[in-house]
Amino acid sequence: MSWWQAILLGLVQGLTEFLPVSSSGHLMIFKELLGVDGEGFLDFTVTVHFATVLATIVVFWKAIWQLLKGFFKFQYNDETDYVCKILVSLIPVALVGVLFKDQVDALFSGALWQVGVGLCITACLLWVSDSAGKRFKVPVAKDQRNGISYWQAFVVGVAQAFAVAPGVSRSGSTIATGLLTGVKRENMAQFSFLMVLIPIIGEQTLDLLKTAMGSEPVAAGAGSLALALGFAAAFVSGLFACKVMIAVVKKAKLMWFAAYCLLVALLIFILG
Repeated sequence: MSWWQAILLGLVQGLTEFLPVSSSGHLMIFKELLGVDGEGFLDFTVTVHFATVLATIVVFWKAIWQLLKGFFKFQYNDETDYVCKILVSLIPVALVGVLFKDQVDALFSGALWQVGVGLCITACLLWVSDSAGKRFKVPVAKDQRNGISYWQAFVVGVAQAFAVAPGVSRSGSTIATGLLTGVKRENMAQFSFLMVLIPIIGEQTLDLLKTAMGSEPVAAGAGSLALALGFAAAFVSGLFACKVMIAVVKKAKLMWFAAYCLLVALLIFILG
């Protein structure tokens, strides 16, 4: 992977991570368009995802700090309630990571048509959530403290677990599922972005531990320079995209993103 390919892929990751269009799917699309070697591409993907997680921490730093301060008071306050719901949302993706890690890794070396299928799934979720909200009101859960209940958090977590497949947008799936279960848009946007922090940081930490213990070489396949440049590009563009997406989720129609996903999927099926 050359330096300019790493920067371009990092920009793609940063700009698409917080939009409901699947950043992993777009990375695979641009990987094929740029002719990037597949060796080390999964490591590169994890690294640029980690960069956008750090961008999320910067954007939501005040909210995260308040949650941590409240949580470590060791009282069941609003902050503890919110953190516990985030932990509940992580149960499905943790099970997928433990039980199906090899299968998930294999998806990133699969054919591009799989990304097209994933984008079609994303488009359907976005369209249904956008149109359904106008036709009927979902009853508010009785335990909807902080704008989201425990069962809603778990269902959103199931959506995140399915979104490990390239082409299925994590933010799109979680936000659409949250809206379908009755969570308000402004509450769902923040929860969706915060719930991904622990899985990505955990995965990156495990990779660093493996490297430190010598079980994996440093920057195997992708190269140290490519990882560094991709990380920087994803972080900077992620800062911009995260702030934009917060406003988009609150106001814009998700069906426009559904139309975009369908268009990209159609191009993949025709040209792929």
